[in-house]
Amino acid sequence: MQGASAKPQRRFDRARFFRTTWNNRFLYLMLLPAIIYVLIFSYLPMSGIIIAFKNYNYVKGIFGSPWVGLKNFRFLFMSNKLLFLTRNTLLYNLAFITVGMVLEVGFAIIINEITRRKFKRIFQSFMFLPFFISWVVVAAIVQALFSFEYGMVNSTISSLGGERINLYANAGFWPYLLVMLRAWKTAGYGTVVYLATITGIDPELHEAASIDGANLIQRIRHITIPSLIPTMIIMFLLALGQIFRGDFGLFYQLIGNNALLLEKADILDLFIYRALASTSDLGMASAAGLYQSVLCFITIMTVNGIIRKVQPDYSLF
Repeated sequence: MQGASAKPQRRFDRARFFRTTWNNRFLYLMLLPAIIYVLIFSYLPMSGIIIAFKNYNYVKGIFGSPWVGLKNFRFLFMSNKLLFLTRNTLLYNLAFITVGMVLEVGFAIIINEITRRKFKRIFQSFMFLPFFISWVVVAAIVQALFSFEYGMVNSTISSLGGERINLYANAGFWPYLLVMLRAWKTAGYGTVVYLATITGIDPELHEAASIDGANLIQRIRHITIPSLIPTMIIMFLLALGQIFRGDFGLFYQLIGNNALLLEKADILDLFIYRALASTSDLGMASAAGLYQSVLCFITIMTVNGIIRKVQPDYSLF
């Protein structure tokens, strides 16, 4: 006999389900392209994971190639660089996320406080512009600025009587330069999300604070920033989903195969590309990609679990 505190089971109302679906049919139709896109480009390619456990043969295809177990993972663990590459990828992405978030929130607050609409639009447009510049173009700009022989910076230093700096032979500069370039290119795009959140804050909160004597800095500190925290946490969690995947375009175009710089700027994606280019072994490359995906999955599940225990309203699920 069930206790009195037992909750009654809710039955599935088929008629109500179909009626609700039909009433919202146009909303579901609007959602359909996004669902199809995710299925085709996110879920169907997941079947290719089995390549990591096979000796891939172009003639036999994915499902016809022979199984080799964990053999494709050996090159990662036998290279003696796995820990170094994983650490580098993690630290670079943490720097990208941290610096990027600080700049994005800061610029969003600055844009929101600009009162002249025309100047605000110009400022926002110039901030957003770098996002559309290819890393190939960025690499060419960096080369034009810092080339040892013809770069504008070195030419200026030389004309002032100083010594030229060979940036492409000094790995110590590159961690800072890469973080700065990534922030410059992506900050404008990320600012849009936080600016949308700020515009959604109830203006009466600022008006009440102004009446109570709060200045601009105090209103930003006690109203704007606390209102941005949920969005910041969600954006941080979404970024963690790619924490062990480097920005290949950035590192390949600016670092490439320069052995002098790989000491400080080598990441998992560059290593996988070099291995694939030299061996053409798709199984090995797939194994490395699976290794990255598993680390990303573990990281985001762990952090989301911690946030769910501390503040459930801020977690993704």
